[in-house]
Amino acid sequence: MPGLGYAYAIFYFTFLLYSQVASAALTLPLRSKKGMVVSAHPLASEAGIAMLRKGGNAVDAAVATTFAISVVEPFSAGIGGGGFLLMHSEKTGEMKALDFRERAPLKATRKMYLDAQGKVRPNASINGYLAVGTPGTVAGLYEVHRRYGKLPWQEVMKPAIALAASGFILRTGETWRSLQTNESRKQVILNNPAARDIFTRNGEFYKSGDKLVQSDLARTLTAIAENPQSFYTGSIARAIASDMVKNGGLITLEDLKTYKPIWRTPVCGNFRKAKICSMPPPSSGGIHLLQILNIIGDTDFKSLGWHHPDAIHLMVEAMKIAYADRSQYLGDPDFVKVPVQELLSPAYAKKRRQEINMQVARPSTEIKPVDKEILQRFSQANNQSLGKNIIPLSDQSLKLHATRYESPQTSHLTVVDEQRNAVSLTFTINLIFGASVVTPGTGIVLNNEMDDFAAAPGVPNAFGLVGNDANSIAPRKTPLSSMTPTIVTENGHFRMAVGAPGGSKIITQVLQVILNVLEYNMDVGAAVSVPRIHHQWLPDELDVESWGLDALTMQELRRRGHKIKETPPWGNGNAIAVTSDGTLEGAADPRGEGSPKGW
Repeated sequence: MPGLGYAYAIFYFTFLLYSQVASAALTLPLRSKKGMVVSAHPLASEAGIAMLRKGGNAVDAAVATTFAISVVEPFSAGIGGGGFLLMHSEKTGEMKALDFRERAPLKATRKMYLDAQGKVRPNASINGYLAVGTPGTVAGLYEVHRRYGKLPWQEVMKPAIALAASGFILRTGETWRSLQTNESRKQVILNNPAARDIFTRNGEFYKSGDKLVQSDLARTLTAIAENPQSFYTGSIARAIASDMVKNGGLITLEDLKTYKPIWRTPVCGNFRKAKICSMPPPSSGGIHLLQILNIIGDTDFKSLGWHHPDAIHLMVEAMKIAYADRSQYLGDPDFVKVPVQELLSPAYAKKRRQEINMQVARPSTEIKPVDKEILQRFSQANNQSLGKNIIPLSDQSLKLHATRYESPQTSHLTVVDEQRNAVSLTFTINLIFGASVVTPGTGIVLNNEMDDFAAAPGVPNAFGLVGNDANSIAPRKTPLSSMTPTIVTENGHFRMAVGAPGGSKIITQVLQVILNVLEYNMDVGAAVSVPRIHHQWLPDELDVESWGLDALTMQELRRRGHKIKETPPWGNGNAIAVTSDGTLEGAADPRGEGSPKGW
């Protein structure tokens, strides 16, 4: 900061550190030698660690945990949705990525959410049957377990079946309390008879301390344990398709029958001594996580001090650039040419870094997605097209100030076994209770993932993210995602795994947890606890957790032109890292209700 002497800088950093740590509910990491599972719910973490105790590996534990989350967190993720998985083999050093994200139905059309005047119909892609994409969670979990699991399929499903059949007590946590005041979602749930019967009583959501039994879901999970294909070709598939026909939905038996998860090549990059691997498109998470780290480059954040104004300023300006590029170039790689190599080029990052004025924040209206001809210069194969249908966002779109919908949707889990194999998995039904549709007799809460497509160029979705033709709707296309399951290695060996829910804020959460561990040497408890920031280009706001920055830092950032918006705390990520002595340490974000379990 200008005018800060050495002594005052020491005082400033000390004051900053204590004030910010005090403002967060700092959690201590759990330490374990043999294995660890961290998820958004202790019952799900326990399901995973039970598999490790039975001799299972990280894949077994991840599958058991994911199915359990589908039962105990039905509002955020489940078998009616989809997700991404990243896995690391400690023996071979190999990293694999599995895409089991939802897909657009065969009957989906580019303009399905537009009215006769070409305007987006409010909530058409959020509520009801038309908002549902073809689910992929069951197919993804069976695929990864079939290839890499050790325990029997029926064994890894037992904990979830028991939780659904016997029920569990809703904890006195923030999530279920917040549902009591979420009138908009409650009304949509009440409009769907099957959802209403499961999740409400006398017109109100179940409350903390109540016992939630999901008998239909238990029967569905039992059927999946006996035959995973029953979800896609059997009685479950027929129930979903029949209900869709009756209620104007698009998913057919053909959509379910032809759904297949896709193994993709992770995106990886180097940062300091570490190799960071994350999810490739159709997730935007990995590309833009690495893009922001590339722009930060060799800037010595540690010497500056945690949350020094210069560090925050550089991070925020890099976030704006990444999210601007996201709006133009990111989409399903099976449908559009995504310029992965170019966006991750160190030379491209250096060019964008030179655009950043360290004393002045650039307004988002002045930050545009890079021109495709300029971006092409950073390709080793300059004759490759970056896409014929890229249409620049209009000035009108750049001025949009979207209202972002914040909710505890999406769920992340992290698993490391005794051999230090790791799984980082994020899955979702999108917003709270997805489309607020339950297929009668199944207990399956269906997603509203179709909202993650660009309904029209430049029009923001529920998270305020704008997109373009690269993310337009097409049959069997996968909507763009921000989910960022990530694994970090050093010298080929496991170092840490991390991920988070949070819609558009996922990428920046994962970024800051990684920086907290690798750059500031925090343990994972501190790394997931301390206050965080977020900027996504549009709207042009720097989100800061209330009391997350001290007055001097806020004043300095405002002086540079940042439009600060203080918000309630956000995020519910988790992480596992290995310490210098080989011990595992894991922690769940104290803003949520998650829990690490060790063995």
